[in-house]
Amino acid sequence: MAVIGYARVSTTEQNLDLQLAALKSAGAARTFADNGVSGSMVERPQLSKALDRLEAGDVLTVWKLDRLGPNTRHVLDVIEGIKERGAGFRSPTEGLDTTGPMGTAMLTIMAAFAQLERDTMIERTRAGLTAAAANNRHGGRPRKVDDAAAARVRELKRKGISASDIGKMLGVSRATVCRYLLDATPSKAVDGEYPRRAAEPGAGRVPGDQLRRRG
Repeated sequence: MAVIGYARVSTTEQNLDLQLAALKSAGAARTFADNGVSGSMVERPQLSKALDRLEAGDVLTVWKLDRLGPNTRHVLDVIEGIKERGAGFRSPTEGLDTTGPMGTAMLTIMAAFAQLERDTMIERTRAGLTAAAANNRHGGRPRKVDDAAAARVRELKRKGISASDIGKMLGVSRATVCRYLLDATPSKAVDGEYPRRAAEPGAGRVPGDQLRRRG
């Protein structure tokens, strides 16, 4: 069995020494560290390397749970992936150890709080949209999502929530979510896809004079 450590700090000015010392005390034979990776980011290159290194019977150890992911749901997904490899997970600060029965119980509690967190976020987002719509009535064709909601869309995306899930939370289509994300990041696909655009009027038609010439 190997104990593999993972550490992270949000900026390059922050120091990893405290985490590295704690992981060494926890028995980590090797530690992977992301330096200057914000807590709101899902992509963590060194964490991916640490997970790839895990084998059955190994244990991934972090100083605190928030080193692992931007939110409870993401943390649980990472831990579930570790368990599927036949490995364990420990976080000494919270006393979480999935190699024992108490660890499983704590994960169940965390999953319940993650669902509560998501439901609360949905309700707050919907309430915000309702308030924004009531205070922002303009002439012309109404937009499904106003500028404040568009900012909310981008915030949710930065937290690692998929465009489809954001659409469900806001009560709009996935294409609408993609349009707002593309406004912020032009020429980039969202979740690997570009939103479909309606064809221009007359697209694909052959002008009448050309038809007559062909005849």
